Amino acid sequence: QVQLVESGGGLVQPGGSLRLSCVASGRFSSRNTMGWYRQAPGKQRALVAIMTSSGTIVSADFVKGRFTISRDNAKNAVYLQMNSLKPEDTANYSCNLKIESNNYWGQGTQVTVSS
Repeated sequence: QVQLVESGGGLVQPGGSLRLSCVASGRFSSRNTMGWYRQAPGKQRALVAIMTSSGTIVSADFVKGRFTISRDNAKNAVYLQMNSLKPEDTANYSCNLKIESNNYWGQGTQVTVSS
């Protein structure tokens, strides 16, 4: 009975910023990994950044220096601050919660970077 709800997507110009939010509801272990994946048109879903409840971060190379992942464990929330956005960042961004071997997904929020 886990549900993830994302927000914060939208249309932004190149070089702009967006902050994505994801809040998980339900009862689940405090030991988990939360984060973000994205799927661009014509491409497979790809890792953006994930963060364990203890603070370990794994992120894609394209994230370095531009995106920042953070968590608020008390709120069961994860955030993605995206700066210096590029057209190639255009994708549907989905929140992920992983507990042991179980994955839970939000419905996604669209990010479009265009002038």
